[in-house]
Amino acid sequence: MIPLEWYITLGFFLFSIGVIGVLIRRNIIMVLLSIELILNSANITFVAYSNFHQTITGQMMVFFILTMAAAEVALGLALVIALYRVKSTLNVDEINLLKW
Repeated sequence: MIPLEWYITLGFFLFSIGVIGVLIRRNIIMVLLSIELILNSANITFVAYSNFHQTITGQMMVFFILTMAAAEVALGLALVIALYRVKSTLNVDEINLLKW
């Protein structure tokens, strides 16, 4: 049996890699992948605590997070395609559509 601390540590490292990816990367697709890493780290943590406490509530939360992640991917991909058609780049620094 793998101890709970290992799952929490894995979730922490995935969360850290995701946050660093959001802050450092300039490509929109890499930023979206980093957000997915953050959501997956939350999923690992929910399932670990759910298994530790012998309840199913954490596993039910995972289904909601996966649904939200799927919607985020669909919406994010549509935005990436629309921005690429307008600006012909995926670099976050070069996209300034919201600036006055």
